[in-house]
Amino acid sequence: MSYFVYILASRRNGTLYIGVTNNIARRVWEHREGHGSQFARKYGVHRLVYMELFDDIEHAIPREKTMKEWPRAWKVRTIEAANPEWNDLYAVLNG
Repeated sequence: MSYFVYILASRRNGTLYIGVTNNIARRVWEHREGHGSQFARKYGVHRLVYMELFDDIEHAIPREKTMKEWPRAWKVRTIEAANPEWNDLYAVLNG
């Protein structure tokens, strides 16, 4: 099974949310529909801007926890290294 650590943003340089899931398309859809987290719903955080793939949940969860503790500048740098335009990657998931 595959696992994903992902970052959602409200907009470029906006509010960020970091999560982990075994079904990235379903989880981002849940966030977009307002069924994800209360935080994401409250702040309009639904743009998928970053994701990392893991083969083992035992690696994904510590990565998520570590990233949540990072300073904001590190999170932004990580997003921009992989997705400089902060494009919504949800479209990539759905073809």
